[in-house]
Amino acid sequence: MTTIRPSGTIRHFRTLFISDLHLGSKAAQAEQLIDFLAVHDAEKIYLVGDIIDGWRLKRVWHWPPSHNDVVQAFLRKARQGTEVVYIPGNHDEFLRGFLGQHFGGIEVRLTDIHQTADGRRLLVMHGDEFDVVVRNARLIAYLGDWAYDAAIAINLVFNHLRRRFGFGYWSFSSWAKLKVKNAVNFIGAFERALASEAERMGCDGVVCGHIHHPQIAERSGILYVNSGDWVESCSAIAERNDGSLELLRWTGVAEEPVPGLEGQIARIAPARAA
Repeated sequence: MTTIRPSGTIRHFRTLFISDLHLGSKAAQAEQLIDFLAVHDAEKIYLVGDIIDGWRLKRVWHWPPSHNDVVQAFLRKARQGTEVVYIPGNHDEFLRGFLGQHFGGIEVRLTDIHQTADGRRLLVMHGDEFDVVVRNARLIAYLGDWAYDAAIAINLVFNHLRRRFGFGYWSFSSWAKLKVKNAVNFIGAFERALASEAERMGCDGVVCGHIHHPQIAERSGILYVNSGDWVESCSAIAERNDGSLELLRWTGVAEEPVPGLEGQIARIAPARAA
């Protein structure tokens, strides 16, 4: 199959937030991300957890050349002057033992507070700390992970057929997840918990990953931002030079506007007074 490479002007941002690549998993959309990184650049990049899927690599080794290419792409950006910060998640929690260390110019931090161009303070964290299943029932979390693998396997077959007929990427698994009431309730509870933590830390908002559900919203006056993933959504969050945030979604051929989010950026709460 011929891979369609995007062309056009590179989009430059102040900051990019990217999470949940799950490199080492067969479900990782590594080639999609390589295409995205070829036409998107930033002064600073946050890798907001689950970049490497240590859970799956422990079960079976899967590391094709495209996964190494993604790692090399971030290392290359770091060498070229981009500040790259790696916030480990639960799937790459082994890196939490290397906080403050630099790997090829990429710094590992547990969390961070990012100040936007317009002065807002955003707490950056993966978010698994507020997932009760991950924190208190690791065995259940692993079982859920296996079930998620099955849903992603269906997604891979579904999108293989779409590509054969000339259609772009679309996440069947993400669509199915949002049709399940319990999943929707969990997402809402997770968003509220992260927003409360940002408020407790004296921040204007939070940027996270973990639940593979891209979102820009307000929760009780606090900005909640989720960068999504590169398994289902192929999404990222970008900070423009004026400090506004934009949710980007990549289809494999071009960038696609996210339905329902146009104009949402302007409604974000202003920065807190000093």
